[in-house]
Amino acid sequence: MATSLSLARAQTVATPPATSATSADERLQSAEETFRAGSAAYQHNDLHSAHVQFEKLVLMVPEVAAGHSAFGTVLLAEGDAASALVQLELAHRLDPQDAGAILNLAMTYEQLRDYAKSVQMFQLLDQTGSGPPQKLTPHASITYATALSAVAEPEAAQKHLEKALIDSPDNAALYDTLGTVLAQQEHYPQASVQIQRAISLDPTLASAHFHLGSVYLNQGDTSAAVKELTKATDLAKDNVEYTLQYGRALRADNQDDSALTVLRHALSLNPTSVDAKYELALTLQAKDNAREALPLFEQVVMARPQDFSSLTNLGLALVQTGDAKRAIPIYIRALTINGQSATLRQDLGVAYLQQSDLDHAMEQFRAGLAIEPDNAYLHYDLGLALKLKDDASAAVPEFVRAEELDSKLPDPPYTLGVLYLQLGRFTEAQSELEKATALSPDNGNAWAILGNAYRESGELQKAAPALRRAIELLPNQPSPHIGLAAILSQQGDTVGAAAERKKAADLSRIAVSRQRANFALDSGKALLKEGKVSDALVQLQAAVEADPNYGEAHSTLADAFDRQGRSADAALERQKAQKLLPATSPGATPPANP
Repeated sequence: MATSLSLARAQTVATPPATSATSADERLQSAEETFRAGSAAYQHNDLHSAHVQFEKLVLMVPEVAAGHSAFGTVLLAEGDAASALVQLELAHRLDPQDAGAILNLAMTYEQLRDYAKSVQMFQLLDQTGSGPPQKLTPHASITYATALSAVAEPEAAQKHLEKALIDSPDNAALYDTLGTVLAQQEHYPQASVQIQRAISLDPTLASAHFHLGSVYLNQGDTSAAVKELTKATDLAKDNVEYTLQYGRALRADNQDDSALTVLRHALSLNPTSVDAKYELALTLQAKDNAREALPLFEQVVMARPQDFSSLTNLGLALVQTGDAKRAIPIYIRALTINGQSATLRQDLGVAYLQQSDLDHAMEQFRAGLAIEPDNAYLHYDLGLALKLKDDASAAVPEFVRAEELDSKLPDPPYTLGVLYLQLGRFTEAQSELEKATALSPDNGNAWAILGNAYRESGELQKAAPALRRAIELLPNQPSPHIGLAAILSQQGDTVGAAAERKKAADLSRIAVSRQRANFALDSGKALLKEGKVSDALVQLQAAVEADPNYGEAHSTLADAFDRQGRSADAALERQKAQKLLPATSPGATPPANP
């Protein structure tokens, strides 16, 4: 900032409204003193006092460019870029050669993201005056480079920063910005070198750790990205942008639980952040928690109604929560934005499948295959729709093609094996199911069906181990026990066969009891919601009688007792629930239907 007003020049711009030379001199002297007071305050970083003095100054001598320039500079330092712009544009009109006003205008336009005007002002600054181009401070150089990058001139930004580093070779922020510009051009190795140089000069520079972590993330080195972004967020704990990138890196590194914690924190830092809501929703969806992700996706789509990715993820969350009816129009909206996405066609087809609309599902799968003919997932989904249409002859080639395109997918051989078994092609069924169990050794249903396929073809020595493996994986399923009983009976082991039949019968009874308990529990919950506590108690007591080991039924019954003021009964039921709920948590396998 200049240290004095150019009074002589000011008087050539406009004649001061004074009644005499003496009053004019007094006015200008007062203006000079006000300017000096404002400048002193600014140099001591007392922005409030500087603001007061320069605001007074522009009212005293509105025809003087330097006053507006100084006031604009203070407003910019206070973060009020919009008000600064008004003062600086006025200063520039009053004195087009005022380098300070031009520089601050360039800085202000960059803050307001009017990058083209910012570049224009920086270029004008080089042309101002008769001497050599004015040297910029490192901060101004960074601002210029940022504006150049934003108007798609990254090479010019790079050259400018390299020139600035000649004058300031130990400035960490310049190296950091140069690395960022190189990263924008996808020159990641060179970018890493420059940003690491910045960190070596200033290990506490949070932006450098953020940028280096982002470079690593773009290169797919997720563990290195997490390490750098951890440092960035440690240094700038309340920076939402850094926290969001840290969450993305954790998700990419398959640390979903940690990612959820970080992204929830990001949303707490800025509850209105659409990006924070979107990233949190994506991570919840990746954790199979579509129900919690759904309202977040809905808020994102409300803010970004034309965002293709947001629409498709909202549609997916709706399908995942069983609401394909609402998902279909969302997907159709997304199609109007990008009709050439094979993945979108597949997702829409799956939504139609959930609605049992097989014809529209096949239409979408075929449209997707027209875009990506070698998409294994689309071939599989089309095969599945054809199978559901009872068109086995058309379904088989689709499953075979999916398997050819991606031999590591477990679903095509599994479904193909089931289909071959239904068609009586036992040898082919065995071959496919053997592939399925090799690719997915924990698929209990595949082992059970493979065991039955061996039994149908008379390979009892192979059938029994396959069914025993199914029983290990599906301890609550009665059907593998039934199949094993038949094999043991054929082998003459009547005692073993009888034991397996008994186990199957017991499991069938448990499954029926759980079905009855579920029905009564659902009825009880609905009645509680309506406030009909007495009627709810009848249903909930029926639920615990049908299945005494059903923790959720005991817990809900406790809530009903509480509503009636029966605290002792509620405590007893809650105690039972606490003992049972760990065994009936979402990860446990409930008894299956026989």
